[in-house]
Amino acid sequence: MSEEPIGYVYVRVADQVEAEIRSGRLPKGARLPNERDMGAEYGVAPGTARRAVQELRDRGLVTTLPNKGTYVL
Repeated sequence: MSEEPIGYVYVRVADQVEAEIRSGRLPKGARLPNERDMGAEYGVAPGTARRAVQELRDRGLVTTLPNKGTYVL
């Protein structure tokens, strides 16, 4: 049984995506998966993935273009 760190799941997901951006695995201009796919990739609900994307926007790491997707800045 693994211990989960105390805190919000969406912040943990946002931290993981930020690490991928900073490492270059997600380069500038890369499109993030949609909420359903991102949720499946990180093992979270689509709503949690949506909140993680909002957190990444708040951190200035991504931008979302309506009907286009979310991209790394």
